[in-house]
Amino acid sequence: MGDLVSASGLLRALAPELLLASGAMALLLTTVWHPQANIVGRAEGAERTSMMARFAMVLCLLVAIVVVIAWADGVAGTADQRIAGDGFRWAIDLVVLLGTAFALMLLDAEHARSAAYSPEVPVLMLLATCGMMMLAAARDLMFVFLGIELMSLAVYVLAGVNRRSARGAESAIKYFLLGAFSTGFLLYGMALIFGATGSTRLVDIGAWVAQGQGSSSAMFVVGLGLLIVGFAFKVAAAPFHLWTPDVYDGSPLPIAAYMAAVVKTAAFATFARVMIEAMSGASARWHPAVWWLAAITMVIGNVLALSQRNLVRMLAYSSIAHAGYLLVAIVSNSAAGISALVFYTVSYTLATMGAFAVLITINNGRDRAPTLSDLEGLWLVRPGLSVAMAVFFLAFLGMPLVGGMGFFAKWYVLQAALQGSAPQTTLAIVLVLSSVVSAAYYLTVISSMFMRPRADDSAVPPIGALTQGLIAFAAVALLIFGVYPTPIARLARVAMPSSLVAGAIPPVPVRSIPLSTASAKR
Repeated sequence: MGDLVSASGLLRALAPELLLASGAMALLLTTVWHPQANIVGRAEGAERTSMMARFAMVLCLLVAIVVVIAWADGVAGTADQRIAGDGFRWAIDLVVLLGTAFALMLLDAEHARSAAYSPEVPVLMLLATCGMMMLAAARDLMFVFLGIELMSLAVYVLAGVNRRSARGAESAIKYFLLGAFSTGFLLYGMALIFGATGSTRLVDIGAWVAQGQGSSSAMFVVGLGLLIVGFAFKVAAAPFHLWTPDVYDGSPLPIAAYMAAVVKTAAFATFARVMIEAMSGASARWHPAVWWLAAITMVIGNVLALSQRNLVRMLAYSSIAHAGYLLVAIVSNSAAGISALVFYTVSYTLATMGAFAVLITINNGRDRAPTLSDLEGLWLVRPGLSVAMAVFFLAFLGMPLVGGMGFFAKWYVLQAALQGSAPQTTLAIVLVLSSVVSAAYYLTVISSMFMRPRADDSAVPPIGALTQGLIAFAAVALLIFGVYPTPIARLARVAMPSSLVAGAIPPVPVRSIPLSTASAKR
């Protein structure tokens, strides 16, 4: 009887993942029902890919509704605490599903221009998303490994899914080799931690560490170091970032957007849960390493982005810098840091998906990355598109008001760093200075759109309805939540791992930003 109750609890706790996986399998069977539809280039195959992408969007919406219901009903995790049922899991699930739906819209828009993708591509994206949701729910290192493998194997294929592109094949090979290498670090680190603590459950590891045994166990310290290296690869933290620009540049633009926003969100979610729930008591061991990772990542990402004219590589280095900002939230080792991380992922997902939607429109299905010259004079022919792109880049920069909620995203990370039990003042200064450096390349893009002439032979193709809706939604949402951040801030406050207390985002000082704060209070 106890086994039946345990199985029932597990099924209930994993209901969103099971629904998503079942829907993905149903779509996969549909794609192979008519073999001729899999031939890239045929009209029927092209239409089938678009149809699969739209069905996948609807499935993401249905799973998101299930997640909201589970969160509202207070669905708990499993009795043995291997699967979480807390607000942090549900909030990350919603961000991941939102990003996946946006990426599917981008795929549909890109496919309408290039007809380069087979119907299995949306299925692979759903399977990768299922792995990401597993990562958000995992409170056991074995579940963490399963989630990473399910996510990574699908994304490896997605990176090279355009079989017409030599760049895509190169991207997939680089991603696969370095991804497999980083997974080896993770798995070996997990094995050593299990050998030291006798368990793979985060709650058991946390209890063992709380007894003060972590400092005296060389096996545990080495395992922890390997675990951090593995996660650093996954989140593209310097100096483990070298794969990121090449992989993003060679991947199809929708997949690059998917990796930059959604994959990063899931990787940071599991990184934060492991470090906060299991390793918090051993922070003296991991804090210096993650501190330097954050500082180096912010500096290297922003400095290397300065010389880029390839916009995809620029956004790749920008994503590395943003990984550094999110590492600051983890370094704070607090509930405020977790809340700031959740808020930041919402802002970053909206800005990234919107920016890539503009690049897909400008690129018009070509098998090359758009460059800065492609955006020159965009204001003269597509004023709405240029304004939206400016909002996205100012959100990356963290500019008040015109940058929308991107400003509050960095503000909350700074608050978490400065108001913790051990204030990270130096790291906060590095964050501010590196953000100032980032203004050089973000504002260069904006000045190219508004202050340079448009080439006579570079017409901008029409924008599809879905792409236009995505760009408008992302830009408007960023601006609204930049003036009135309360709804997302409240969600972030309750999006806590079960081991932490809710209500973590500190209030915004009135004298610092009076207009935004006054709006938030209303």
